[in-house]
Amino acid sequence: MDNIIATKELQVERKHFYIEFRENERGQFLRITEEAHGRRNTIIIPSTGLDDFLDTLEEVLSAADAETGGAEAPAEPAAAVASAS
Repeated sequence: MDNIIATKELQVERKHFYIEFRENERGQFLRITEEAHGRRNTIIIPSTGLDDFLDTLEEVLSAADAETGGAEAPAEPAAAVASAS
């Protein structure tokens, strides 16, 4: 059984995101669930990979920001995710 350590919910347009930092007998992990139009998609990142995941996310968003001139990319891309760890 998973133990929820921290959780946040976010709505972007018609999508709902559930960001949960959890723990079970195998360790801690971040679980991100997207719910839209009655469908659910989930990714799980083990806590041992969170730093690499966040670094990669920031790199991708910085590259997108540079490519688009900052039109759509957020200023602090990992702030919501980082607060859960």
